[in-house]
Amino acid sequence: EIAEVTGVQTCALPICGMEEYGSQCFVGAVADKYLKKHGESAALLEDPTWVSTKADKVAAALQDWGLDNGATCTAHWFQPLGSNEVRPGMAGMVINHFFTFNPTKGNIELKYDGETLVKGETDGSSYPNGGLRATHTAGGYTIIDPTSPIFMRGDTIHIPCVFVAWTGHALDEKTPLLRAEQAMSKEGTRLLKNIGYNVKGIQSNIGLEQEFFLIPRDSFARRLDLQMTGRTVMGKNAPRGQEMCDHYFAPLNPNAQDCIKNIQEEAFRLGISLKTRHREVAPNQYEMAPYFGRVTQQVDQNLVIMQLCEEIAARYNLACLFQEKPFADINGSGKHNNWSMGTTCGVNLLNAKQIEKATGSPVAFPLVLAAMVQAVDKHGDLMRAAIACPGNDFRLGACEAPPAVISAYLGKSVTDFLDDFRQGKSAAKYDPPKKMLASGVDVVPDFEVPAVDRNRTSPFPFGGHRFEFRAVGSSQNVSMVNTVLATMAAEAFKDFSDQIEGGKKPEDVAKDALNKHWRVIFDGNGYDPAWLDEANARGIWRIDSGVDAINMMGSEKNIKLFESMKVLSKEELFARKDIALQHYAGIVEMEALSFIDMLKQQIIPAIKEAEQDTKGVAAALKSVQDGLAKMHHEGDDYKKAALARVLRLETMITAREAVDAAEGECPAHLWPVATYKEMLFLDANQDAHGNTI
Repeated sequence: EIAEVTGVQTCALPICGMEEYGSQCFVGAVADKYLKKHGESAALLEDPTWVSTKADKVAAALQDWGLDNGATCTAHWFQPLGSNEVRPGMAGMVINHFFTFNPTKGNIELKYDGETLVKGETDGSSYPNGGLRATHTAGGYTIIDPTSPIFMRGDTIHIPCVFVAWTGHALDEKTPLLRAEQAMSKEGTRLLKNIGYNVKGIQSNIGLEQEFFLIPRDSFARRLDLQMTGRTVMGKNAPRGQEMCDHYFAPLNPNAQDCIKNIQEEAFRLGISLKTRHREVAPNQYEMAPYFGRVTQQVDQNLVIMQLCEEIAARYNLACLFQEKPFADINGSGKHNNWSMGTTCGVNLLNAKQIEKATGSPVAFPLVLAAMVQAVDKHGDLMRAAIACPGNDFRLGACEAPPAVISAYLGKSVTDFLDDFRQGKSAAKYDPPKKMLASGVDVVPDFEVPAVDRNRTSPFPFGGHRFEFRAVGSSQNVSMVNTVLATMAAEAFKDFSDQIEGGKKPEDVAKDALNKHWRVIFDGNGYDPAWLDEANARGIWRIDSGVDAINMMGSEKNIKLFESMKVLSKEELFARKDIALQHYAGIVEMEALSFIDMLKQQIIPAIKEAEQDTKGVAAALKSVQDGLAKMHHEGDDYKKAALARVLRLETMITAREAVDAAEGECPAHLWPVATYKEMLFLDANQDAHGNTI
């Protein structure tokens, strides 16, 4: 039921019943019902070879499913490069009907077969491609990804796909991720075999904590900068911010809560386990998070969640913002990438008890951790590059997100264990200590807590059974992030296996790696300014500029890594570097143009009407125009992005000071754009139905 309240549509639907969970996802009982009509069962989908052997039967079952549910279209759904922060919905698709038209009979005929399900053809040159395609060499192909479930939205069945060029080059975010997973599985199973444990495969499992802002949509409509870029390029702080630390975990705003409930409801129907919702640190900031799952599925589902958020928020007179730093002087948003590795039979390689029990080897846990320590120390530059989306330059190192130094936090008990292990002071077995806490209240029982405290200042802390890549940006498609993690893990596993097969003992391999790469372990306060100097002295990766981090993707070390693991060719890697640099400059250009238009068309006329001095704002306008002109005259992608970074983080920050000062003096009824006060406090400026007071 949709209730109309004073011109604003609000959804009165309850959370969907448990029987509706997964009803729009072609797995389990849903798939079983329709595949049985064609002599198969849902178990068929668990073996990816069905794509080659029984695609016609799956296509027929999908058609039946669609027709029973009012869906007469299918779409090959893929992840084009360079869509982060640019537009709602980061996927690409072409929607086609199941049926064809018969002009002779004047009717339509159902037609959908395995070949159409598995493969599609489209233009590969109109997406960002880093020179891999051109208008005269434009062939691109979508091929089904059987690791991610097919799902239905509205009248369209979505087929998750990869996107590759006629040359075989990857034109998307997902193909390298699947290649990296393949490499990690190959080298991980090889390493486990070398310590006597045989498994069929290994995969990454992730859980993504998605942060975002919800602001009044009428305020959003009065901000050109938010509409064009997702970020405010000017705005005087409200009298209140987050200084009282009173927003985190506070009761949800009723209108925002109804919106988020509706998002969860849609997610549940799609089989997305969006379990958690809560307020975050900044005003009007929220977070949702699902259960852990296979990396390719979780990335796909996160993209769906982001699209749901933007679409459903509009129904509640809200706008959803995913940009990392939409507002100055309050916390921005991230997307914590909780990452673990597990066997296909369910053993978590980062869980000490599980891996020791499965392998029968106490050296297995320190061996895997040593490989990850080596990988982080060696490839911290790639980890930094993977999170170098434009908005993250405002967050990293700002005491709201981990610094631009890439280190690993293991916690005291694990660090002490590995320190003793590498020095030969103790046996290899790690027995996680238990810690009991007492509240001091008789009626509250003593309770057990993790032996390792949480460190929110580390970019890559170990959490007992997983690593949490905390520095990821909220707007990002995390495919590249997880491609990097899986590839560097695969290389470390290969290196360890080479040594073991060469005659070295597994424990000695682990000890040597820990001794060589111990410098990257840091269990202290990453926000402490002294840590930056210490990190420099240790010689670990510190890259303050996102532009520099992106440019380093093309180093010889990184070319060798990706080519040796068969994840990215040199051409594919350079294409991604070039696209990221162009993307960075393009985002800044849009922000600068929004700033210029707002000053010319809105701010300066308002200041004149208020009979205030415009000299300061006029000077600010000229400084941004001059900076933008320098960008436009630079042809080299790296140099242009570097100029963009200066324009954004220096020139525009100084320029907005004059504008924000003018806002503070201008009568409120004359100020032409929505203010921070109007945008950031739903509790104070919206009624229960989402109407602005």
